[in-house]
Amino acid sequence: MELEPFLHTAADLIAVPSTADRPDELHRALELVLDVVGGGFTVERFASHGKPSALLYRPVDGPRPPFRVILNGHLDVVPAPPEQFTARREGDRLYGRGAQDMKISALVMAHVFAELAPLLPYPLALQLVTDEEIGGRNGTLHQLEQGVTGQFVVIGEQSGLEIVTDSKGILQARLTATGRAAHSAYPWHGDNALLTIMEAVRALHTAYPLPTAEAWATTVNLARVDTPNSAFNQVPALAEAWLDIRFPPGEPGFDGRGAAQIAEHLGDICGPGVTVAVEHADAPHHADRARPEVKALQQAARAQGFPGGFLRKHGAADGRFYSQRGIDAVIFGIGGAGLHGPDEYADITTIVPYHRALRDLLAAI
Repeated sequence: MELEPFLHTAADLIAVPSTADRPDELHRALELVLDVVGGGFTVERFASHGKPSALLYRPVDGPRPPFRVILNGHLDVVPAPPEQFTARREGDRLYGRGAQDMKISALVMAHVFAELAPLLPYPLALQLVTDEEIGGRNGTLHQLEQGVTGQFVVIGEQSGLEIVTDSKGILQARLTATGRAAHSAYPWHGDNALLTIMEAVRALHTAYPLPTAEAWATTVNLARVDTPNSAFNQVPALAEAWLDIRFPPGEPGFDGRGAAQIAEHLGDICGPGVTVAVEHADAPHHADRARPEVKALQQAARAQGFPGGFLRKHGAADGRFYSQRGIDAVIFGIGGAGLHGPDEYADITTIVPYHRALRDLLAAI
């Protein structure tokens, strides 16, 4: 893979504003990467709730095989101002929305797949999705529900050529409190639902204190507090809070529990007067660091001059959908910084080593 032509294509991909609210642009990003791969492969197309995805593999006689390795990349990005969709190169940095998260890694995966899939003695798949930033349920999860499966998965999320074997679980919940309206001059005649909600949030933060530095611990983010009350001089009779909770493996009350059990656990902490509804709950992601593919990937990273160490990620990624099915998935991607921010960039010096490391991994299996 030649770097300069690759960077021109990368700039074209960054220029596609493939956000969740622009379905045409999601399709355009997907088609651009499919064009990079070229012909000669089976391309299965999927769609769920307007989100397209694709699965590519070497043609076979008969049904789709279980894959020895799946390379997984997402092509959607979070919203950004228009100027961030114009790639900008400064020294060894390529700036732009999606440069680090994760259009560049996905594009490298497409090159590696096109180069090696016809030659490997086992079935290799390239999985391209367009909904990871909004949860991944209509891309990776949808494909798994359609029977796609494999033995080992590499997800190209940013990692600086380190290997992520653990990610926190994620759940989103709504707290609702119902009180009694009254004139604010006579609060003893009412029951303030907002105060009930705030007491519940304080109780949750007492149970799960907010870390002041990085910690492999459960975190409770208060994302929104709302009430339909529209008058200064009225006691609110209804209030709602949105929570985003991240939890490590083995966390009591969350890990290994269903939505109803988690809601009961949160309700016990919040106290009376609060109803808890868990909208989504996904278990933590974990991969066995001792399995041969992980060791081969570590050796491949080290052969490129990188430590190839192990990381744990606080954010969730599509690897959790594989982990829930007993399939080991690791995150392994390029370097860079600033994801989801105004100065997101890819470290250009990591692109070629990343390409070589992926090739070495696939050749070693």
